[in-house]
Amino acid sequence: MNLNQLYYFVTLAETEHYSRAAEMLSITQPSLSHAVAKLEEELETELFEKKGRNVALTKYGKVFLEYAQESLQSLELGVKKTKAMTGRNSGVIDMAYIYTLGLEFAPGLVRAFLEDNPQLDVQFRFTVGNTQDIIRGLKEEKYDVAFCSRKEEERQVDFQPVAEEKLVVVVAKSHPLAEKGHISLKETEPYPQIFFTRSSGLRPTIEKMFEKAKITPKINYEIEEDGAMAGLVAGNFGIAVMPDVPVLKYLEVKTLNITDPVIERYIYMAAVKGQYQPPVLKKFMEYAQNQQLKK
Repeated sequence: MNLNQLYYFVTLAETEHYSRAAEMLSITQPSLSHAVAKLEEELETELFEKKGRNVALTKYGKVFLEYAQESLQSLELGVKKTKAMTGRNSGVIDMAYIYTLGLEFAPGLVRAFLEDNPQLDVQFRFTVGNTQDIIRGLKEEKYDVAFCSRKEEERQVDFQPVAEEKLVVVVAKSHPLAEKGHISLKETEPYPQIFFTRSSGLRPTIEKMFEKAKITPKINYEIEEDGAMAGLVAGNFGIAVMPDVPVLKYLEVKTLNITDPVIERYIYMAAVKGQYQPPVLKKFMEYAQNQQLKK
């Protein structure tokens, strides 16, 4: 059984006339007769019976017609949805990003893209997580594009830098280090630290900073999300090296610029290499890349 046979069957059932149905389908009457005969042979039943010059559905043909029409309607809906998701000026973009980008970067980028491209009808679906889970989702095709840390070992994923993220030392306002405006990482050695979990893309960068400073941090707590980390710092559970995210402005914490060592921390746009990219996704990715180039 194939798709053409279903179309032929439904058209003949609606017209009840071989010649008219063949004309509507732009095929010869013998071709239509042969297709219906093969379908009846496969179903091991008669779908039509003669009624003068016309034909009519048998009892079994009426049962099969209901399912054939439902199948074709479902297929047409699937075609429409697929075209809508991958059209030249419309579509759906599944986008993932790390926690630190949730307040400003991701919303700001998408809002600017939509405002600069009013001719596009694009729906964004957002997911927030850590770099490890996001990259796994990319490879499983859950997401079309992601903004996260770079994983050198991920050869299947293409990473393009799109933004720089400033790292700072964050302490409670009552902490002894709060009197400073800037700090070298060496000065943090005596104090307990709150670190990102190993699943975070930031963890290797921060570890590299401590290696360069030639100190071993006293890690008292590990956590995944930057807002929760800032809350622990405000509660005097320890100090932390973390991105200078907007939420810090609203908590009882002090941010200290790091003077030594200085390491550049980039946010990357990630996508699976060689994966099909619908037109609107390409436009969005080019837009994100161009925003970085303008800076």
